[in-house]
Amino acid sequence: MHTEVLFLAFNTDVLFLYQEVNINPSSILMQVVKSNQRVNTPDINITKNTFSMEDSGRGASYTVPCDDYVHVVEFSPFDSGSAALLAYGGNQYVVVGTCRFQEEDMEVEGVEFTTLRVFHHALRVDCLAWSPESRLDKLPQLIRFCTAAADRKVRLLTSDLQNQHEVKVMEGHTSYINHLVFEPTEGKQIASVSDDHTCRVWDLEGNETTTFRLRSPGVSVCWHPEDAFKLMVAEKKGTIRFYDLVTQQAILSLDCGQSPLMSADWCLTNTIKVGAVTGSDWVIWDITRSSYPQEKRPAHVERAGNFRWSRVNENLFSTTGCPGKISSQLLVHHLGHPQPVMIGSATVGAGLSWHRSLPLCVIGGDRKLSFWMTEM
Repeated sequence: MHTEVLFLAFNTDVLFLYQEVNINPSSILMQVVKSNQRVNTPDINITKNTFSMEDSGRGASYTVPCDDYVHVVEFSPFDSGSAALLAYGGNQYVVVGTCRFQEEDMEVEGVEFTTLRVFHHALRVDCLAWSPESRLDKLPQLIRFCTAAADRKVRLLTSDLQNQHEVKVMEGHTSYINHLVFEPTEGKQIASVSDDHTCRVWDLEGNETTTFRLRSPGVSVCWHPEDAFKLMVAEKKGTIRFYDLVTQQAILSLDCGQSPLMSADWCLTNTIKVGAVTGSDWVIWDITRSSYPQEKRPAHVERAGNFRWSRVNENLFSTTGCPGKISSQLLVHHLGHPQPVMIGSATVGAGLSWHRSLPLCVIGGDRKLSFWMTEM
């Protein structure tokens, strides 16, 4: 199969946000593509790549090759234009682009990934969250997201994809940051959870506005999709608490009945549902009925790693196996089916995210992104 090596060309003075270095940005990232078109603007070269369906036998519907190991990947959950925003990160970089799939555009064969910008990052990216202020369908365009890394700092990155770029560093956590999220209605606050037994809320100026003391490491944090004053925090020992940001008090708690709790998610299409993986099981709560799970089933032979609800179907969710394995398992579950409705795997998989409007999820891994389309 013929492939063409394509180097991404960017203006170096805006590509490197954390340090002024004179280095060819093509050495940071390149992509191996089957076909490409370039759409030039005065300040940036946007590279559009079209990829066909995966044929390696690993089960992914589509793959997009990457230059390096992908440690984290996130679709934007917000309406930002005609194509879905996606960011993925690894060692000292974050790539921001758009995805279009043949299921939503008949002119696309497989998946079309368009790289908008590569951001230099001081350290490996460990987690990433999108701001609802990110827009491509209005001028000026705006890209805004936050990251966390092993230096225990939250970084807020903002770009207009032209000449205006800003990085703000937020310091306060004293241990590893496991998850973060933007307030989803206006995007003026960020919440983060850490191994330091805290959940911290920040404004966009980097001020720490609220701190919740936890009883064990915080592993996941979710914001209510409509109520900006309701926050869900999951702790490793197996407890999930809901906090009121006005009173700064816990208003509800859920109990897994076992530990460690590795990941939890709030179903944003039906907010009475909460899901998590704990040990090797997945568990589901109806928060109107009981503080204990209504459903619990084995998910992975070894410890589970991630849990994420679909954004288009309240009964659809996915889990991944323990990170760090050579072959990482992805399971897609439906609450109406006793067995997983789809099983996939990726080489050294990491990260897990669902498309905003399609029953499609993505995980990162060894030099590629893998996408799975699920039949509803």
